[in-house]
Amino acid sequence: MRKTYSRQIQPGLAFRNFRIAGSLLLAGLLLQGCKPLPPSKPASEFTQQEARGSAVFQAHCARCHYPTTTQGLHGPGLQALTKMKAMPSGAPPTDARITQTILYGHGMMQPVAVSDTDLRDLLAYLHTL
Repeated sequence: MRKTYSRQIQPGLAFRNFRIAGSLLLAGLLLQGCKPLPPSKPASEFTQQEARGSAVFQAHCARCHYPTTTQGLHGPGLQALTKMKAMPSGAPPTDARITQTILYGHGMMQPVAVSDTDLRDLLAYLHTL
């Protein structure tokens, strides 16, 4: 005759083990998605065009966007904007798409009226972030 053993699991212990396993899985998934962003170019290394673009950014963009972090202010942070696969809107960060967003706005972002020269300088600066 064969004996069978039954193991009694305490109800609280089973739930605790499930919570721990779920927490570890979630932490692993979050850490896997966290990749360090490339650092922004130091201002001391800016070209003249990038320096002018930084001034345009300060005049027109800094009140809503942080340049060297992904943390949002009133709009998304712009660190590594041109180095990511997609902008916060989901669109690829091409110069044409960024130009369209600057000149015509998107979502809550209002259009920004800048000259062609200022726009080129601003794009050069955004590539340093």
